[in-house]
Amino acid sequence: MDTRLNKVKKFYFKHKRMPSFREMKDLFSLKSVNSITKITQKWIHDQVVDIIDKRLIPSKNFFSLPLLGSIKAGSPSMEEAYETESVSLDHYLVGNPGYTYLLRVSGDSMINAGINDGDLVIIDKKREHRNGDIVAAYIDGQWTLKYIEQQESTVRLLAANPKYGPITPKESLSIGGVVVSVIRQYY
Repeated sequence: MDTRLNKVKKFYFKHKRMPSFREMKDLFSLKSVNSITKITQKWIHDQVVDIIDKRLIPSKNFFSLPLLGSIKAGSPSMEEAYETESVSLDHYLVGNPGYTYLLRVSGDSMINAGINDGDLVIIDKKREHRNGDIVAAYIDGQWTLKYIEQQESTVRLLAANPKYGPITPKESLSIGGVVVSVIRQYY
């Protein structure tokens, strides 16, 4: 792992901008700005950063995280994990940029689907919904997050918590998109 790149990432997340070459010289305890040019050229070649109008900007790969391998969720294993690739969460979570948005979940009607109060759901409004998908639905003037069940001309929205019954539209129903991912913070 490139420790210099990690320092630049920390700087970026703290200051919401890329450091200048002079700031990188100080960050890396180097004496010459020319050294920074060589380092950044490698990052540009590796597609970690881009340069526009003589300024460094983060590329999508800048935000990627190392994928160290797999881990068993069953019995423990002696397998060692090795860094084999990096994954950009943008590429992984956002299939249709421009048609994807986030919503924060409020309530417990989808807990048995693994969606809890406070989670973020990633909604793809371009994806065509199918029977059994979890959708953001605008029903009778209100938004809700539920499973969609369609049988011929009947549409029902179903909770993933037995505490809540099915909902059928009285006047109108439109689908704002399909849930494609859930994001949860544990700390």
